[in-house]
Amino acid sequence: MIKLISASERHEAQVGDWLQSHYLFSFADYYDPANVQFGPLRVFNHDVVAGHNGFPSHPHAEMEVVTIVLDGELTHKDSIGNEVTLKAGDVQRITAGTGVSHAEANDTDNTAELLQLWFLPNKRGLAPSYENMSLDFLDVHDKLVPLVTGQKVLDNVPFLNSNSTVYFGQVTQGQEIDFKTFKIRKTLVYVLSGSLLVNNVEVDRHDQVRLEQKDVVSLHGAANATFILVDVPATEANY
Repeated sequence: MIKLISASERHEAQVGDWLQSHYLFSFADYYDPANVQFGPLRVFNHDVVAGHNGFPSHPHAEMEVVTIVLDGELTHKDSIGNEVTLKAGDVQRITAGTGVSHAEANDTDNTAELLQLWFLPNKRGLAPSYENMSLDFLDVHDKLVPLVTGQKVLDNVPFLNSNSTVYFGQVTQGQEIDFKTFKIRKTLVYVLSGSLLVNNVEVDRHDQVRLEQKDVVSLHGAANATFILVDVPATEANY
């Protein structure tokens, strides 16, 4: 099965004059019972935060929260003592576990662009924890780069308490990447720029495609393209 969801079908949310968000799944005031999650992937938001603004401190529990900075920078503070400035090319993972509060602020004059993904964990009752890495993924060519993973075959990326992996990808026009997977898993591809043919389905900027029961996901550059690929189990314990 392959399902194309166009950019116009994302839910757009404007918060004052400081935050522009697009939700790929039900979130906040947007609820669609047919679009709540994809495997353990519960939230996928594409945010642009104005300068000298940000998300005030707020609580989470029993969730893996992943932040991917595409442009600009954010300062992270949390209730377990972390204070870190994240820049473009950085990836952050918060295990909310039994409970944590955090805030993200753009203290610069420029906008910050980020993706935030939430995964339901494969273990409950975990102690809150935090990890971030500078992965410099934005300049790769014709490859997939893992950004965060719970699959232990991948090293040197933040660890996720979910049997899932998030990749950043780039493919040049006319080139192709084959992502090998299994029919017991699901794949979501979200195009950040350019245009892809994903298993021969055209996927343009800010479109997404969701695939199930595939052995291979073929990513062909219809134009130079950057994208996020999320590989998740079809089912996972404890959610």
